[in-house]
Amino acid sequence: MSGKTKVLLVDDEKTLVKALKFNLEKEGFQVEEAFDGEEALEKALRNRPDIIILDLMLPGLDGFEVCREIRKKEEIPIIMLTAKGEDFDKVLGLELGADDYMTKPFNPRELVARMKAILRRSASRREEMRQQIRVGTLQIDLLKHRVTLKDRKIDLTAKEFALLSFLASNAGRVYSRGQLLEQIWGYNYYGDERTVDVHIRHLREKIEEDPGNPQMILTVWGSGYKFREEP
Repeated sequence: MSGKTKVLLVDDEKTLVKALKFNLEKEGFQVEEAFDGEEALEKALRNRPDIIILDLMLPGLDGFEVCREIRKKEEIPIIMLTAKGEDFDKVLGLELGADDYMTKPFNPRELVARMKAILRRSASRREEMRQQIRVGTLQIDLLKHRVTLKDRKIDLTAKEFALLSFLASNAGRVYSRGQLLEQIWGYNYYGDERTVDVHIRHLREKIEEDPGNPQMILTVWGSGYKFREEP
């Protein structure tokens, strides 16, 4: 995450917003304010903050509605705030996509601690998603070296996995047999370029519905191979 972590602070109690903003900025956060549901939704979708502190009781759209609308389009972490004695349904809030909730009054330090914990989990999830490649019913887990097709595990050799992962990570780009030998087998490999063809054939037999008419690993005649780009 480059620069300061961006927080959207949503509450119609301006005194509380001012106090929380002061504490959050002291912790190094960049804070934007919103005082009603419509303004919160507009700023959340336009500016895409890193985390949202969202009061339940707001003028116009309430916190539940704002959370529901944001979740239709974004996965921004959300902490919901509720005053003691308000009818807050924790289960409903979490089902709508809130990551956590806090009851007022609360210690700003606790809020900051929870924000940091949620942001760490969010960063971890994003990193995990970057390690996943999905094409139709094919899923490649780069971290676990695991490939599934229609939720069925596909057994690949180390070189087959390396070749599939490399092509899928560079979908649409054409690689010659020589380039693939260099990338997968290494600079000092002096094997026949037909090694690549053999591995491609084995991969197709394992992941293509019709290996004779491949839809994922494509041959570019006269040039080499490429992995299909998603439309």
